[in-house]
Amino acid sequence: MNYETSITADLAEGVSSELAGARLREGPAFPRWLIFAGLGLIGLLLAIAAWFALAGGEPVPAGDDRSQAPSVTVITPGTTTVTGEIEAPGTLAARRPMPVGVVGEGGQVVRVTVDAGDWVEAGQVLAVIDRSVQVQQAEAQAAQIEVARADANLAQANLDRALQLVARGFVSKADVDRLTATRDAAVARVKVAEAQLRELRARNQRLNIHAPAAGYVLTRNVEPGQTVGPGSGALFTIARGGEMELLARLSEDQLARLPKGASVTVIPTGSDKQFTGQIWQLSPVIDEATRQGTARIALAWAPELRPGGFATARISSGTLTATILPESAVLADEKGSFVYVVGKDNKAERRAVKTGMVTPRGVVVTEGLTGRERVVLRAGGFLTPGESVNPQPAKS
Repeated sequence: MNYETSITADLAEGVSSELAGARLREGPAFPRWLIFAGLGLIGLLLAIAAWFALAGGEPVPAGDDRSQAPSVTVITPGTTTVTGEIEAPGTLAARRPMPVGVVGEGGQVVRVTVDAGDWVEAGQVLAVIDRSVQVQQAEAQAAQIEVARADANLAQANLDRALQLVARGFVSKADVDRLTATRDAAVARVKVAEAQLRELRARNQRLNIHAPAAGYVLTRNVEPGQTVGPGSGALFTIARGGEMELLARLSEDQLARLPKGASVTVIPTGSDKQFTGQIWQLSPVIDEATRQGTARIALAWAPELRPGGFATARISSGTLTATILPESAVLADEKGSFVYVVGKDNKAERRAVKTGMVTPRGVVVTEGLTGRERVVLRAGGFLTPGESVNPQPAKS
């Protein structure tokens, strides 16, 4: 019993000695979260030091950091003399269209001698109308002339005999006067009958449809067997002399710059051919709704110029001094066209401009620039007004 107790005490004493030694070797206990917090603080300080080293040692106010500003290519366009050109759409039409209808009393169409697309001469018969009844009427009237002439001849013979008997006293002066009046009335009836015959023949001539002038037939609205009359409307439409024109729609300021008689190049839609015309009339009024007027451009006949078709007119409007920019430099939004100009402080400035025609060299800027500015050539759409930029001159 005593032996077991002494062994247990010795073991307890040995274990206690080893634990005490271990604690002396490990040192005092330290919380783990303090260790992690210290490591995080050291990393944050290193990151701040690195940022200051890369940024130059001190922070730069926002908007003025030119070291981080985007680089843009700029040009100084200057000014040049540009030949002004106005491009306007329009509709082709006959310059002098002539609708041709029934002049006389009309009737049934027997024959149509022309079709759309034919050339006709002045007075040429376009359509023949049945005149069988009118011919018989003219023949009857011609017979009436012969009757009237026979009466006139008899009246003249009676008068001649009476004049021979006056000297012998067999016929009184009153009888002679009566016979003279009878003779004059008979002669007058002959003239009336002849006039009526001429009228009938003229009416018969008007039954046919004739071309009022030489020209090009645009439309035909009649067929054989059709009954026509004064209320039938136009049976044919003729372009006098084959002359055509383009009705170009232009704005007020464009009309003001155009001289009458200016040369124009016309290009029909769907065709590569170009035709030369001349402005022969400028609209004296402006449409209140569209604020546009019409320039009438005379054209010679050509098969490609079809009335009712569309065409584009290119009109020279003189010369002007303006700035020409590449298309990439000119932007547009709901406020209109604009460019970005780099000022002396190297900040982007939005500048509203007014553009003109587009040439092979670029877009003509008629208002808004003097030509001495530094204009952003590309990527202007990614800039904002007042943004700092690093301008780089464009390579020539």
